[in-house]
Amino acid sequence: MNSMLSKNQIKLIKSLEQKKGRVQNALFIVEGIKGVSEFLKSNYKLRHVYTTQLIFNVPIDLVSEISEAELKKISALKNPNTALAIFEIPEEKTSEEEGLIVALDAIRDPGNLGTIIRLCDWYGIKTLVCGNNTVDCYNTKVVQATMGSLTRVNVQYLDLEAYLDSKKTEVFGTFLAGENIYHTDLPTNGVIVLGNEANGISEAIATKVNRKLTIPQFGEIKATESLNVANATAIVLSEFKRRTIIEK
Repeated sequence: MNSMLSKNQIKLIKSLEQKKGRVQNALFIVEGIKGVSEFLKSNYKLRHVYTTQLIFNVPIDLVSEISEAELKKISALKNPNTALAIFEIPEEKTSEEEGLIVALDAIRDPGNLGTIIRLCDWYGIKTLVCGNNTVDCYNTKVVQATMGSLTRVNVQYLDLEAYLDSKKTEVFGTFLAGENIYHTDLPTNGVIVLGNEANGISEAIATKVNRKLTIPQFGEIKATESLNVANATAIVLSEFKRRTIIEK
């Protein structure tokens, strides 16, 4: 077991807070007992874990016991929780073609992407495809927000326009004007596109959507311009899955 953080270790860990550092080293950070535990149970390969408590069952050469002060030095969190681990970024898997697939067009907020990954896990969505303009799923804040769900959802980055052109199933998109999702027949196969927090689905991607869906607004004043994209994802996936249960 190693102890004491070297300057090179600190430099590497801090570099992984930026996408450039993650890409160069093919590594990313997981923080907290729950997050680290989830990734240790998965197929992700551990590079090293730094912890204030020796509570993880890992080879002795892959763990360093550090002080709380040292953990604060390397953590991106205001209140670090016991452990920080470094894992290897795996090669991307190809997306599955069966069932429902969620596609994201320029989601920029790490918290939103993390929540969407967690929702995909909850609703049994195995594949999440992201346009190349969507925030990196190995961003430290994204990983934190997924609460381990990143280990169970296949996230793939690609040219979203070309991907949607290749799809033979229906492509759904969320818009302010479209078919009322509560009155629409929803299939068990297809792609569900969700757009940017500020601008929604881009014009280029909108041309690839053949089924526009809207979540109706029930408030009397109707002053709210739109729903948060993660909230919209929860409603849309719930409605698709509810129809699946009814059909069974």
